Amino acid sequence: MVEPPELSNVPRGTVPPPPEPPARRIHVARRRFVALAVIAAAVAVGAWAAVAAIDKGSKQKPAAAPRRTTGVRALKTFRIIFPEGFTRLQMAQRIKAVDAIARRKRHFNPKLTARTYEAATASSRLPARLAGDKKRRNLEGMLFPAEYELYQNDVAKTLVAKQLAAFRDAWSHVRLGYARSKNLSGYDVLTIASMIEKEAVVDSERPLIAAVIYNRLHARMPLGIDATLRYGLNVPGTKPLTKSDLANPTPYNTRLHLGLPPTPISNPGLPSLVAAAHPAKVNYLYFVAKPDKKHHFFTASAREFEQYLASHGYGPHP
Repeated sequence: MVEPPELSNVPRGTVPPPPEPPARRIHVARRRFVALAVIAAAVAVGAWAAVAAIDKGSKQKPAAAPRRTTGVRALKTFRIIFPEGFTRLQMAQRIKAVDAIARRKRHFNPKLTARTYEAATASSRLPARLAGDKKRRNLEGMLFPAEYELYQNDVAKTLVAKQLAAFRDAWSHVRLGYARSKNLSGYDVLTIASMIEKEAVVDSERPLIAAVIYNRLHARMPLGIDATLRYGLNVPGTKPLTKSDLANPTPYNTRLHLGLPPTPISNPGLPSLVAAAHPAKVNYLYFVAKPDKKHHFFTASAREFEQYLASHGYGPHP
């Protein structure tokens, strides 16, 4: 903290005032004493008020940041919430919905639009830093899912900058040593995390799903994760995949192609990012959702997997 300069410092070369007569000195001294007493009291009150404010502030939430103004009118703010696992296009649709609410209920038009958001996230060199190459990609996977507060005149680049800053903060908690020992790049880990986010419901199962992916990659088995195919063909989770979908040669069809899909398939949260870098130490190769649609059955045996499918009405695994 920068402190104020001492009031008693007198610049060198300054001629001091002539001495005053004794009577006047006494009168002036009394006035100075009174003035100093008043100042001391004011300082004491101010210090007490500052301490009280600090103490009060420690028990309350921080005050909201002051609003920007244009002229004399304060800019309105609005919030957008992106759940974990949302894709880039789902985020754009959420922006479209929030914009409509802002116009209809709050009577202002945000400058942020779905179209400009899609354009701002369509191509970037940032993913190449994680992949270790120079290829431009969209920002899928790096658009961190969270709640963001924006001003009505904020543009798409403002939101994207906030999301990337949140992603950098989350990514700083991810240790890549184990993944790199398996010849996986940071971008590979991000891609694995995006698949975990689409498959896992219970946090404790995220490292187990990560283990299945690692083990299948090591065994050179197709990953067989249908969430990648749904992403590549833009098929929502509420719609069943058809036989033609399953036979589609898109590079996101991990039933047909070995290895990871070309890009992340969602924007994962921190638990999935950490799990993708630190899979559980198990030998599982298969998993399928249990009837409660929250937990999964895991096994290393193809026979046990097929038996579980048959006993729970899944039919033969294609």
